[in-house]
Amino acid sequence: QVQVVESGGGLVQAGGSLRLSCAASGRSFGNYAMGWFRQAPGKEREFVSTIIWNGLNTYYANAVKGRFTISGDAAKNTVYLQMSSLKPEDTAVYYCAVSSRSYLVIASQDSYDYWGQGTQVTVSS
Repeated sequence: QVQVVESGGGLVQAGGSLRLSCAASGRSFGNYAMGWFRQAPGKEREFVSTIIWNGLNTYYANAVKGRFTISGDAAKNTVYLQMSSLKPEDTAVYYCAVSSRSYLVIASQDSYDYWGQGTQVTVSS
């Protein structure tokens, strides 16, 4: 069984910053990529960012490009999301996800095998 646990959410004013953390643990599992998705009230879950460990390639949704930075340590099965210049529209539950697939569609939830319970991020105006 694989456990994925996020932390670091909270309430912040517009223009502020937050850093989310995620750690995956459990019995042996493949970890080819880790990413972040978010779901705002009344909206579908959407892709935010992913890092593919082989080559350390990073990908971002257009809405967060230039404001968010993903990083992590594959050996420790951890990933971080540094969020800056936050906007009220960034308010959502942020989910961490792990992909065990050597080939994945980075923005597709179906490409990720393990998910955390989510952490709330609220940005006030």
